[in-house]
Amino acid sequence: MYETRSSTKSCLFLEHIGATQDPADSGLVEADRSLKAYEKRFPTCPEIPVFLGSEILHESRSDDGAIHIIERSCKLNVDAPRLLKKIAGVEYVFFIQKNTVNWKERTLRIEAHNETFANRVVILETCNYSVHPENEEWTCFEQSASLDIKSFFGFESTVEKIAMKQYTSNIKRGKEVIEHYLKELISQGITFIPRWTPPPVCGQKDEQTPAAGDAADGDAALDSVALGTTKEQTGSSCPPAEALSSDADKLDADYIERYLGQLTPMQESCLIRLRQWLQETHKGKIPKDEHILRFLRARDFNIDKAREMLCQSLSWRKQYQVDYILQSWRPPALLDEYYTGGWHYQDKDGRPLYILRLGQMDTKGLVKALGEESLLRHVLSINEEGQKRCEENTNIFGRPITSWTCLVDLEGLNMRHLWRPGVKALLRIIEVVEDNYPETLGRLLIVRAPRVFPVLWTLVSPFINENTRQKFLIYSGNNYQGPGGLVDYVDKDVIPDFLGGDCMCTVPEGGLVPKSLYQTEDESENSDHIRLWTETIYHSASVLKGAPHEIVVEILEGESVITWDFDILKGDVVFSLFHSKRAPETTRKEATLPSTSAAGDNMQLIDKMWVLGVDYSHMESPLVCREGESIQGSHVTRWPGFYILQWKMHGPPPCAATSLPRVDDVLASLQVSSHKCKLIYYYEVLASKDFRGSMSSLESCNSGFSQLSGATTSSSQSQSSSHLSR
Repeated sequence: MYETRSSTKSCLFLEHIGATQDPADSGLVEADRSLKAYEKRFPTCPEIPVFLGSEILHESRSDDGAIHIIERSCKLNVDAPRLLKKIAGVEYVFFIQKNTVNWKERTLRIEAHNETFANRVVILETCNYSVHPENEEWTCFEQSASLDIKSFFGFESTVEKIAMKQYTSNIKRGKEVIEHYLKELISQGITFIPRWTPPPVCGQKDEQTPAAGDAADGDAALDSVALGTTKEQTGSSCPPAEALSSDADKLDADYIERYLGQLTPMQESCLIRLRQWLQETHKGKIPKDEHILRFLRARDFNIDKAREMLCQSLSWRKQYQVDYILQSWRPPALLDEYYTGGWHYQDKDGRPLYILRLGQMDTKGLVKALGEESLLRHVLSINEEGQKRCEENTNIFGRPITSWTCLVDLEGLNMRHLWRPGVKALLRIIEVVEDNYPETLGRLLIVRAPRVFPVLWTLVSPFINENTRQKFLIYSGNNYQGPGGLVDYVDKDVIPDFLGGDCMCTVPEGGLVPKSLYQTEDESENSDHIRLWTETIYHSASVLKGAPHEIVVEILEGESVITWDFDILKGDVVFSLFHSKRAPETTRKEATLPSTSAAGDNMQLIDKMWVLGVDYSHMESPLVCREGESIQGSHVTRWPGFYILQWKMHGPPPCAATSLPRVDDVLASLQVSSHKCKLIYYYEVLASKDFRGSMSSLESCNSGFSQLSGATTSSSQSQSSSHLSR
């Protein structure tokens, strides 16, 4: 699992987090073998062409032999333009690398910095190998790097691009290198290393060099490797019993096979950890495991990236009430007649099959007659229906079916389909689907692609995820007929008649939308059926650095109840509730984001001259709300006056005195550096006698992702003063 981020500061920050996999058994490999494999990279490593060699500058050991420190000078041949090397006057770049092995704690810390051009460019890199918290026979690693370019002969941007490219390449290559040396260890008969134990007598042991395959010699093994263990990971596709903390923390093997499909121990662990995090922060709103798994797969089981993507999607579903789209959305008659798409049985793998005759669709006419929002809503309803059909087919065929197949017929595609507003609508639809329905497309079969198709493909392909693009199969002319064509993926008796099959297809044939049905500009703005982004009880807001977002609630009589429900979409915020007898004045600061509907704006009410404790006072203790959390709460008012709900940016936590920052702290610092947080919120004022929970309508609890989760729970308790829940 790898992750790359760049901050908004002048320096570049990159990070990747993951676990090492054993090439021999498809499981996670224990720490000692990983580190032994790492040590074999020195003094040279043919598997990394840019690494030309190294020499030891300093080496030391602690008295008990538990800590081993090696400092090396490493020579690199950076892939940079010849002109840049000539201007810089160097052919090679030298780095200083310090490796600290703690055999007792079973960790390896690697620190590296550049020696070449140190006064112009500062490159810092750290990597930490440690034992997996859920299974001591697994290896975890965290790696981060920062780049600060002070000046470089006017080629600062070029150097940054080269560094990004080099670092990303090394990350991708690193796993292959470790696996190569793991195989080499196995070929030498080294399958495990005994764990380090204190020496029986005080004093430093003599250094020894282990012979190939001599894994039984404990001292020799410890001198070559950082860690020790006494067991070898087996080749099972499921984690051993001790991998997880309790029976409640592991998934039943039959359940995995029946509903989720094959999972490696690491993938199962990621699913459990992400689900546990959701249970802690999204009470009563947990999607099904197969839905969580889609987001993990979309982000290559990188927990942080999958969590961010999933939380954004869940908040999007909640804000725009997508869960109810199948019940509430009734496509206009014009869509039924001219939208050339529909469900049609299933493919050979049991996936639901959707047919889209895009070449026969008048996209320009549909956009002009209905508007972009109606088309988007219709596509969302198709995706919701697709998920429902996948669940039905899973029950019918007795195996996990989590994606569908789309068959797109492009006969009739012409330059009319490249109408700019239509392409813009298509790109927006693709973006929304990619963000909220990942890994739902199992295969896309494109047939009868005309000559104009490459133009359309050039426009839309950059917006499609690489994993999704790999699922595309494109046939031009009649190449889809016969072996190697549709019959390889769809049963012959299901192939539609218009493609030469025997099955009658009920998908509309489309045609040109009459211009008499086009909307005027006024109709387009006021149309009742174009309400996707406005049919929501939630408001959007941006919280800026030094500019909190505040709303005021006027209470005319005591014993009323203020209720709230909000989701943190980006960044960490602090939520507070204040009371004042004075009416605040409104100060609005518009958010500077591309889409105002998605961004919301910023409202400030508390005057900077007001004094806390004099002009206004705290009614609720400040609550730190992390990105992705969902908060519901209420407060029973005691006095009339003005109650102010405030969200302000939460500052970065103080650095802990540890050798390596925690990943959460690093991510938090990156979020803060953007100087902007985002949230959606709802609030309501009720009479005390009418209060029955966090909200009378319980809209927040109704957004329990009905299409994604089996049930939704909400608090039915009422408290006399206040109630807060995550």
